[in-house]
Amino acid sequence: MKALLALEDGRTFPCRSFTGPGEASGEVVFNTSMTGYQEVLTDPSYSGQMVTMTYPLVGNYGVNPEDVESARIQVAAFLVKEYQPFPSNFRSTQSLADYLKGQGVLGVEGLDTRALTRHIRNGGAMRAIISTTDLDAESLIRRANAIPSMEGLDLARDVTTETAYRWQDGRPEFLAAGEILDAGIWRQRETRPSVVAIDFGLKYNIARCLEKAGFEVVVVPAATEAGTIMAMAPDGLFLSNGPGDPEPVAYGIETTRELLGRLPIFGICLGNQILGLALGGRTYKLKFGHRGANQPVKNLATGKVEITSQNHGFAVDMKSLSSDDVEVTHINLNDNTVEGIRHRRLPAFAVQYHPEASPGPHDAAYLFDQFRAMMKTN
Repeated sequence: MKALLALEDGRTFPCRSFTGPGEASGEVVFNTSMTGYQEVLTDPSYSGQMVTMTYPLVGNYGVNPEDVESARIQVAAFLVKEYQPFPSNFRSTQSLADYLKGQGVLGVEGLDTRALTRHIRNGGAMRAIISTTDLDAESLIRRANAIPSMEGLDLARDVTTETAYRWQDGRPEFLAAGEILDAGIWRQRETRPSVVAIDFGLKYNIARCLEKAGFEVVVVPAATEAGTIMAMAPDGLFLSNGPGDPEPVAYGIETTRELLGRLPIFGICLGNQILGLALGGRTYKLKFGHRGANQPVKNLATGKVEITSQNHGFAVDMKSLSSDDVEVTHINLNDNTVEGIRHRRLPAFAVQYHPEASPGPHDAAYLFDQFRAMMKTN
């Protein structure tokens, strides 16, 4: 089935749907990972975006119920060069096409992903629309220009959990209203440090890694206030990844600011940006973002280079932060952007990349142990 992708700057790309008729819009971005398309599809940080994979053949290992990062597909549309309709993998329970169709997400193939990626790399991530029903280029370009810009969008509210839950044995266990303030919320208090994770778009594998590192984890909605978190009496606070522009997430920034110095804090991705904003800094939108499983990051404390998995379109502006209070701990070796920060005196640190990424490099798994060690010294 014929389809047409139109970008806000007037560039169009013919393609064809492998999921049937449909239409989708959002910011179009690219991911350079060779594997992990199911994790990409279900990562809440991709909310509001149409993702194109630079690896040319997608779908060859199917999908399964385990390799998900949230309860549903989060991308607005999925764009590939060539779709493989016959998966070969002993873990596969469903084809990629059936998976997308089952959740009403448009998937297209036959798209020149190399040309699209080069165009985005040169022109920046931009608004776009793809359709099988409206194939008029001028019409689609006009409609693409009417899509809200990613800058200024608070998408954390769209993807956060509505109900708090305990992460137990690798899966969420939802709590009844008011149960988070119950004295018995922490079941393993005597043997495991407790962590409240604020869900701005939390990937399941972050919760898995926190649990594996020995934490007892309760996940709360993005707008949970500092007073509620302190009443839960956790040993630490985790700030999750998430989609959209960090600056409109004023409620999360204020909560983080109020808890600075009162709890050890660890943030990942959007959590890094929120910590930076809570410390008085600013953020800015990257030209085309960092999305893939092969980004080199230098740990400035050790001098070691970590190969990391990343998915973000915004970054912390270190010039906006006081060097007396905050220091850069990691930088991206491709463009020297900030990949990690920490407060010099308070127990708070964060990284822009994803140490929990699966599949992906495990070079930065030590950060979860660092978080736990911070609790012992606090």
